[in-house]
Amino acid sequence: MLQGHPKYEFAYQVTDPHTHDIKSQHETRDGHLVHGEYSLHQPDGRVRTVKYHADHKTGFNADVHYSGHAQHIVPEHSHHH
Repeated sequence: MLQGHPKYEFAYQVTDPHTHDIKSQHETRDGHLVHGEYSLHQPDGRVRTVKYHADHKTGFNADVHYSGHAQHIVPEHSHHH
């Protein structure tokens, strides 16, 4: 059976100030090798960045990095009198 050589590249980014959903991802694949990175803004104010690679020998490997400082989140409450 003849199998093709999988090869692709994709990227996306979301920035929604209403929901505070801010994230992005970029990934490439060439045969058995996959490389990528994604980042997202966490609710505590830090940015989590994950750089990863995968292949058929070592599997999935990720390096996780956090930037910024975590902040205590105070929920907003509506007060009705």
